Amino acid sequence: MNHVFHRNARAAYPTAARGEGVYILDRDGKRYLDASGGAAVSCLGHSEARVTAAIKRQLDEIPFAHTGFFSNDPMEDLADHLIARAPGDLDRVYFVSGGSEAIEAALKMARQYFMEIGQPERHKIIARRQSYHGNTLGALAVGGNEWRREQFKPLLIDTSHVSPCFAYRDRRDDESEEGYGQRVANELETAILEHGPETVAAFVCEPVVGATLGAVPAVPGYLKRIREICDRYGVLLIFDEVMCGMGRTGYLFACEEDGVAPDLLTIAKGLGAGYQPVGATLVSSRVFQAIHDGSGFFQHGHTYMGHAAACAGALAVQKVIEEDSLLARVRSMGGKLRTALDERFGNHHNVGDIRGRGLFLGLELVEDRPTKESFDPARKIHARVKAKAMELGLMCYPMGGTIDGRTGDHVLLAPPFIIDDGHVSEIVEKLGEAIDEAIR
Repeated sequence: MNHVFHRNARAAYPTAARGEGVYILDRDGKRYLDASGGAAVSCLGHSEARVTAAIKRQLDEIPFAHTGFFSNDPMEDLADHLIARAPGDLDRVYFVSGGSEAIEAALKMARQYFMEIGQPERHKIIARRQSYHGNTLGALAVGGNEWRREQFKPLLIDTSHVSPCFAYRDRRDDESEEGYGQRVANELETAILEHGPETVAAFVCEPVVGATLGAVPAVPGYLKRIREICDRYGVLLIFDEVMCGMGRTGYLFACEEDGVAPDLLTIAKGLGAGYQPVGATLVSSRVFQAIHDGSGFFQHGHTYMGHAAACAGALAVQKVIEEDSLLARVRSMGGKLRTALDERFGNHHNVGDIRGRGLFLGLELVEDRPTKESFDPARKIHARVKAKAMELGLMCYPMGGTIDGRTGDHVLLAPPFIIDDGHVSEIVEKLGEAIDEAIR
């Protein structure tokens, strides 16, 4: 008998029994190379002793004390660690249990900020099509993936969406990357003016789009233009780095590579590397100060926010990343993985684009490379790639609906930061076999 309500009610999953570095072993002893970090979570692999030891120590001291009554040292120390490395004037950290909660907190902070400063008419949120910001109702509302939103639309707050920065699909032949980026960024200004600047609270985007587009970075200059537009009209800028942040691109914060800082920034996944559930919203000094000097109380909260054992684990993760110089390793191994992918798939008739940053890479699968024509969605190529890869002992993260929520297939790769040359070869070899088998 199985009483678990799994993600897919009809699926039968192998049982994960043990972790060994970048591998997960199931109950039968089969090994799976985790080339996606689950969902870009397991950045240190599955058996980092320094992290588990830190969690065990904290459990022996005190695992949990409700933050309505107490602070705790791991939470304070982790906040200090993050803010010392954060871009711009990010100055405070609001801890939660995952990415969706972090986005919910950011949206409420944006709204309350404008209430505190006497602009209560600002409540509208603008985001981008084909974005993903989480599955709770607020996060789902700002997300721009129609497949995820469709059946829940009656429950969602009203938001508006502008074009993503998706040069492979949308840049015109007569445009440079920079020119294309300015054009799509200016859609935000048009949307703000259409709504009325006095009504718009925030713009939300992923610096590198993960699940829905497959590791699509902003083109040069795009995020700087977005920042300029938000500043011009007094709109808060929220960066969702739940998937692309915490070293995944080779920078602790993905937006650092673009030289742009937001007013609010959400992180999770690689923050705790899967050793404990944890997420956070980083808050600029002006947003925090408005609430501090106004009502003094952020009208929000979760039972497990600032969980001591979770924060102890996350702090240990971040210390390992620094002690082992893993950001440099992400850039180095990311370059090697990208080169290997280019060699294997660079002229593949059914791979239209290879993209991403660091160890956050995507391949877009197409029916015809020259025309960029996608596969018939009914073929579910992404699902077939995943199934075949699992047979071969490879975990990757394929998704469908890349173009519009229905059409298009891609594969996302986000392996642990500790991969070596042998793992790169294994990933590319098994992925090649899985893709070739899936499209036959």
